Amino acid sequence: MNGAKGRDMSQADVVLGIQWGDEGKGRVVDSFAGEYDVVARFGGGDNAGHTIVVGDRKIALRIVPSGVLQARPELFIGGGTVVSLEGLVAELDMLAGIGVDVSRVKVSDRAHVVFSYHAALDRAGEAARGDAALGTTGRGIGPAYTDKAARAGVTFGELRKPEAVADRIRYNLVARGAQFGRVESMPREEDVVAETIRHLPRVLPHVVDGVSYIHGALERGKRVLVEGAQGTLLDVGYGTYPYVTSSHTIAGGACIGLGIGPTAIGRVVGVAKAYCTRVGAGPFPSELFDAIGERLRERGAEFGTVTGRPRRCGWFDAVAGRYAVRVNGLSSAVLTKLDVLSGLERIAIVTGYRLGAAPAGFEAAGEPGLALDLEWFEGWSEEIGSIRTIAALPAAARAYVGALERALGVPIEAVSLGPERSAIALP
Repeated sequence: MNGAKGRDMSQADVVLGIQWGDEGKGRVVDSFAGEYDVVARFGGGDNAGHTIVVGDRKIALRIVPSGVLQARPELFIGGGTVVSLEGLVAELDMLAGIGVDVSRVKVSDRAHVVFSYHAALDRAGEAARGDAALGTTGRGIGPAYTDKAARAGVTFGELRKPEAVADRIRYNLVARGAQFGRVESMPREEDVVAETIRHLPRVLPHVVDGVSYIHGALERGKRVLVEGAQGTLLDVGYGTYPYVTSSHTIAGGACIGLGIGPTAIGRVVGVAKAYCTRVGAGPFPSELFDAIGERLRERGAEFGTVTGRPRRCGWFDAVAGRYAVRVNGLSSAVLTKLDVLSGLERIAIVTGYRLGAAPAGFEAAGEPGLALDLEWFEGWSEEIGSIRTIAALPAAARAYVGALERALGVPIEAVSLGPERSAIALP
């Protein structure tokens, strides 16, 4: 039998984090975005903060894709996201205020709305867990995804029928009455409805048929760059559960979050810091509790974009990195914040885990008694922020990058040496 001829369509390239988030995906997407026609966000909500620095301009984004400071691409918020109306409007207003054409921002009709009662439930849930709190941002992301799975959520497409939305809000407030009883300052039904209706004139012009939009772009040969949020090790299915986010952050999530098949995916580029960080609770095998950890935090400005919380810092974990390469099917990697390591006498990479005498994989990350195998490398004293080729890096820095490349098993195609767009070294 002759197979059916496939459609002639472009493929979407994916950029995502391969650690616990905060890897610098935003600056990488910003750097790449000028070569693409669409930058598409596929999951998460305004719990994900991406910082972009171009010249003297620095902006922090929570939901609009990070290609916003490039003039070429349209900016698509996919159906796998959950979006606060108030947060989206505030971000659109901020961008318009600095001269960005926000008509380029499109929101899938299948994205779900985060309401103020979701945020109230999120904060109450964290408070109830006490010392076992997960470390969420308290912005309502988890409860919004819970409503989506329970078929009680509200999509952006449904916002075109305000009366039906009001009925759904009333239903949710009644159905979750027992939970709401524990929440102080719970938003009132009439206030939630009024807030929602107030934002509709600003939001609805941006809402599109998400499946038709993304497939239309691909079928017309447009170049699509897909932006991940959070990081691989926070994936709800494949991260350090239960200390994870509420969505799929891995490459497979791009297909679900945008409504495209796996054959539509081209390159998958993983972004990793030259060391590791994590915000909130959960396993972090390579965490440093000494002066080196504090130095990484201060020199790397490791404080959350959304929450301002200090990040836990540690050595690069190659066991976790290899796990992320597998579950994402990485084509290549981009290394960020190598400049933060300048001035250290020596630098370590976690090359293996052991439980007792037995080697262990990433699944053992949270196990008591976990021991680490470390490989040490000579540091370098030079400041490297002005270097623009990997070959021009100090010998010790090149050796470290080469070791990370071998540990991950995929090529490192670029190295970021500072927050500004141009501060990147290529082969």
